[in-house]
Amino acid sequence: MKTSTRNSAERYSVKYFNGFSLHGEERLFSEYLIQSDLCVAGFSYGAQQALEYVCNTTQRVDRLILLSPAFFQNQKPSFMRTQLRYFQNSREAYIQQFLANAASPSGIDLSSYLTPGTQEELEALLSYRWESEKIRKITDRGTTIEVFLGSEDKIIDAPAAFDFFAGKTVTYWIKGAGHLLRD
Repeated sequence: MKTSTRNSAERYSVKYFNGFSLHGEERLFSEYLIQSDLCVAGFSYGAQQALEYVCNTTQRVDRLILLSPAFFQNQKPSFMRTQLRYFQNSREAYIQQFLANAASPSGIDLSSYLTPGTQEELEALLSYRWESEKIRKITDRGTTIEVFLGSEDKIIDAPAAFDFFAGKTVTYWIKGAGHLLRD
């Protein structure tokens, strides 16, 4: 963490939005994050929230970092219904399977970051629509948007997400990496 030359007690840190059913996982992404009050980042579900925050804030943001953004808009409505049904039938089993898929292929134990999500959060995550106009609005203000995607992601359709974000943002394709951007 950097300290300010104006006031040694002042600290700079990235504004970070957590993934679904997670809290504190930003430590897993330290190599991608910039410790600056002018940076906003989010992982998966948190990437959706980060984009909305930056789109609606009047505060200066130099960089928006989207880590494995939750991208489901190419899925059929039956996919969303099925996911919600599984969640309603057994929230605990659904979240455990979700975390296992998120950790693949790295096998990182995410249990210390677990904060079980709600059905409302899952619905918001699954139904979110990434909009080119919002991305353009943000970049027109001078904010750089960086998107990081893993080629082996078991949560999202990473190739479809790449096709959407490439050309609109600085988009990185990490070979062999999963949702946590690790292999």
